[in-house]
Amino acid sequence: MVHYLLPVITTLFFFTHDKKSNNSDYLYKENDSVLLNNINMANQPDYNHSTKTGQRDRNMPAQYETIGGIEVIEDEFHKLIAPDANIEILADGFSWSEGPVWVEDGGFLLFSDVPENTIYKWKEGEGISVYLKPSGFTGEGSYSNQPGSNGLAIDSNGKLILCQHGDRRVARMKTRVNNPSSEFETIAGYYNNKKFNSPNDLAIHQNGDIYFTDPPYGLPRKPKSGVNKPDFNGVFKVSTGDGKVTLLPDDLYRPNGIAFNPEYTVCFVNISDVNNPVTMAYDVNADNGTLENGRVFYNYKPMMQNGPGLPDGLKVHPSGYIFSTGPGGVWVITPEGKHLGTVKTTNFTSNCAFNGDYSFLYMTADNYLLRVKLNNKNNAGHSFKKNALNVH
Repeated sequence: MVHYLLPVITTLFFFTHDKKSNNSDYLYKENDSVLLNNINMANQPDYNHSTKTGQRDRNMPAQYETIGGIEVIEDEFHKLIAPDANIEILADGFSWSEGPVWVEDGGFLLFSDVPENTIYKWKEGEGISVYLKPSGFTGEGSYSNQPGSNGLAIDSNGKLILCQHGDRRVARMKTRVNNPSSEFETIAGYYNNKKFNSPNDLAIHQNGDIYFTDPPYGLPRKPKSGVNKPDFNGVFKVSTGDGKVTLLPDDLYRPNGIAFNPEYTVCFVNISDVNNPVTMAYDVNADNGTLENGRVFYNYKPMMQNGPGLPDGLKVHPSGYIFSTGPGGVWVITPEGKHLGTVKTTNFTSNCAFNGDYSFLYMTADNYLLRVKLNNKNNAGHSFKKNALNVH
């Protein structure tokens, strides 16, 4: 076994938050909306700062400030992340970045800024732009401190699927992903005649069924009496055929990130509970899609001193390795549950996403959008199968 931390290079740019809870999804900032020209592109010296969208001279190579470091526990870690990899800062200045998804048709990343009710777009050579606002609460006035969209995914038809805190539903954007509009159709809004708490993250099965978690993070901090909501934090499935909503586990406290293994036979659910910070694993019933045989796949409790944050979002690499947010950054864990190392962002890290060819891992971490380069060659003994349903 080896254990070492590669050199740490930190950035000069930081953004403050009101961290009133130990749970990362409760982090928010009570101030005016973040305007696009307040998003910090100054860490990219070749950008033209006279433009709000961060356009850069295309004749100049991108140069990014870096942050944090790479903690290596087992050499197997280098099958996925190179020894000389740096954590690049693509942009910062967000209130709470979340739910990244790669859009292969266009080659760009989308991610949520939950408190600002906004989805941003990042593309190499173009930088940051506002993609969609409102993204999660389409009503009038204010709703909560976290009204926006959270988890995002692209379905097999190329449509954007959103977990919407403020509207308390899983929805589909009506327009194509390259022509965004805040017009949505509800995929799931109720269970047993009660609205959901605030759908948080989702994963799409290869058969098209949508699985999502429903913790209370997006509800008002002091909800009105008699609010129509479940009295539990559930994991749900929406059937692609008839739209039926099925309750899966209902005994979890703060279920958060959710993802499938490459074979879609196991479903992982992260639990953002400071007293029980774990990744759960469930067998997926091949006949009806229910989740069975729930067990603790990984327990982060002994390592909570590693840095800020709890298990939040997660993704599974085509080789079966789990990339899970946790204390201090993104943890890389084998299919057998062995921790290989950590991409240490030094910040509360909410979620991550691969790009289309698995050459980069993008991370949303507090006020940052970050990425790290991956080894995307077939050097882990697995063939990489790119599936539009799984690239999120």
